[in-house]
Amino acid sequence: MEIRDAAPDDWPRIWAFLREIVAAGETYTWPRDVDEEQARRLWLAPPPGRVVVAVDTDGTVLGSGKLVANQAGPGGHVANASFMVDPAAGGRGVGRALGAYVLDLARAEGYRAMQFNAVVATNTRAVALWRSLGFDVVGRVPEGFRHPTEGYVDLLVMHRFL
Repeated sequence: MEIRDAAPDDWPRIWAFLREIVAAGETYTWPRDVDEEQARRLWLAPPPGRVVVAVDTDGTVLGSGKLVANQAGPGGHVANASFMVDPAAGGRGVGRALGAYVLDLARAEGYRAMQFNAVVATNTRAVALWRSLGFDVVGRVPEGFRHPTEGYVDLLVMHRFL
């Protein structure tokens, strides 16, 4: 697996699994019926943001991550990131590889910390992954997410210094 900056022609391959993940409504706070143009604007962060893809040896896009500042101005030293892995590539270490890569990228770009603002508490695989990469839960929004089968569940705020 190679991780590299996303190219414009990667978008259709990202959209294929991004659409599926968002429509499921289990892990992202986006509208479940997000259209392609809205998703493109939300995912493809303009500079200085960065978007990367994990690709297989045959060029298949397995997942994507984006890195942006969590806040502007005096809060701009804290990074924020989002990740999506094609469900067909689940269990292959794509999320871990993307997470580690983006943490290194954030450090190299001068960020001092990374914060995730809305990790769905029932997304236990993501919570475990982020904990294993050094993140702590620093806040909880009670019933901040309406899960399609679990009802109202908590959103976690996770943080780590770089």
